[in-house]
Amino acid sequence: MSVPVFNLDNEKTGEVELPKIFSTPFRPDVIRRAVIAQQSHGFQPQGRDPMAGKRTTAESWGVGRGMSRVPRLRGSSRAAFGVSTVGGHQAFPPRSEKNIRKEINKKERRLAIRSGIAATASRDIVSSRGHIIEPISQLPLILEDGLQSLTKTREVKELFVRLGLWPDVQRADRKKIRAGRGKTRGRRRKVGKGPLIVISEDLGIVKAASNLPGVDVVTVEDLNADLLAPGAHPGRLVVWAESAFKALDEAWGGR
Repeated sequence: MSVPVFNLDNEKTGEVELPKIFSTPFRPDVIRRAVIAQQSHGFQPQGRDPMAGKRTTAESWGVGRGMSRVPRLRGSSRAAFGVSTVGGHQAFPPRSEKNIRKEINKKERRLAIRSGIAATASRDIVSSRGHIIEPISQLPLILEDGLQSLTKTREVKELFVRLGLWPDVQRADRKKIRAGRGKTRGRRRKVGKGPLIVISEDLGIVKAASNLPGVDVVTVEDLNADLLAPGAHPGRLVVWAESAFKALDEAWGGR
């Protein structure tokens, strides 16, 4: 099966054979395992001092005083040490020795990546993830390698407008979506996930697309489950450079 290749003016310039990797079965369960494992590798272990809240002279006064039996400081009626008291220790504090890193087999991880790549060619899966794909005529969307040489954000934006991808970039910009709904002070700005650009060589596109909300750029060798299925939801809208598309079977085919 052949799929069309477009130039930067959204004109068909040729065809390329669909890689065998796109026949990989859809495995959302494996994709979810791979994404969770990858996300866990960025967690920083944290814990509490085992003696936190316990360095005190507080002792309970016992019964018969008409007062609760919580530990109290010597020479004072102020409570301390206990879980329910100010400055007391936590009941079940986090422990630094807890194993928060999840592992996944190499073959299982590669299967998740192949399945995530195959899911990017399904309009139903991509649409169900929330991407706006009505203006897009073809999935997978393959562009000539001139894509990799864009050096200005304005050029990337104009390209996305011509391809019909710009509405999906605007959808990912949560700041504009919230406009007119009041300020959200004290909260981090949330940015959705827009198109993913897969290249074989960076000739300026990484810097050019860095300021577009939700847009990620990655080389074909560095693809991972989290980029293909952010939040463990497969079906990312992907723009392929022609050379990267041809290298898929070599980079991720087989076992």
